[in-house]
Amino acid sequence: MIKKRLPKLVHEGNYAAEVDVELIYTDDEWSPYLSLSDAEKLDTVRVALRRGDIKVASALARVFELVPLAA
Repeated sequence: MIKKRLPKLVHEGNYAAEVDVELIYTDDEWSPYLSLSDAEKLDTVRVALRRGDIKVASALARVFELVPLAA
């Protein structure tokens, strides 16, 4: 079993968050996969961004506000 830490991006509305998760590589067919706690962390950040609760999201991830560029 090999574990690798990677950032995953979550996008909701005008916000994006970079969440550090650990992918688990094994020899079975479902590889790679996330641990249950990392999957729950991604869901928690996504729900917090959807509600606009930046405080909760920033406790678990690096949060960015997306702004449109002038054309």
